[in-house]
Amino acid sequence: MKTDKAFVVTQETLPEAVEALGLIDTDFARAFAEIGLPPLRYRAPGFATLLRIIIAQQVSLASAQAIADRLTAACDPVVPENFLSLTDESLRQIGLSRPKQRYGRALAEAVASGEIELDRIATLDDEAAITELTRAKGIGRWSAEVYLLFSLGRPNVFPADDIGLMTGAQLLKGLEVRPDRTALAAMAEDWRPYRAVAARMLWHYRRQAGAIPDDWE
Repeated sequence: MKTDKAFVVTQETLPEAVEALGLIDTDFARAFAEIGLPPLRYRAPGFATLLRIIIAQQVSLASAQAIADRLTAACDPVVPENFLSLTDESLRQIGLSRPKQRYGRALAEAVASGEIELDRIATLDDEAAITELTRAKGIGRWSAEVYLLFSLGRPNVFPADDIGLMTGAQLLKGLEVRPDRTALAAMAEDWRPYRAVAARMLWHYRRQAGAIPDDWE
């Protein structure tokens, strides 16, 4: 477990990874003793999951789920060709804003044309995969990192822009002020090569503390 692709986070590898993280940072060992393992929350890799990540941007979990359910009903299976067949009015009725309609179409066209090859991206290291994914309009670094974390099981990606992780770190560390992106990213350097495992634990800790659930999760 030395590099970003040395292992995949699965139900089998997660306990060992959490224990290894606890040896690096004893606050995680304490959290593990208090709340146990975080849920895996796996989503199958592919266009449908990337589109769901776009849908989830800046909306509540409930809203994102409702939109995703309506999209599946109108476009089953959710593949680029089916998505591109929907009219703008259909997408509006489903709940996609104009920017998200554009982002969804741009992603669908890139995947359908082979400009973005999701099977190949799965074989790349983290930074190369992020670079490829963010070529699609509407897929920023946070979105790409979330995809690598939840769909490809990468152990060392860390979406430091995530407010839920900032809050989780504040709670875990007993900080008076919630760390910003820069401070959180610097903090996470100590958690290599298990930063994605740390992210799962921070989200888990935040939920157990009674904070509002994260939009993506």
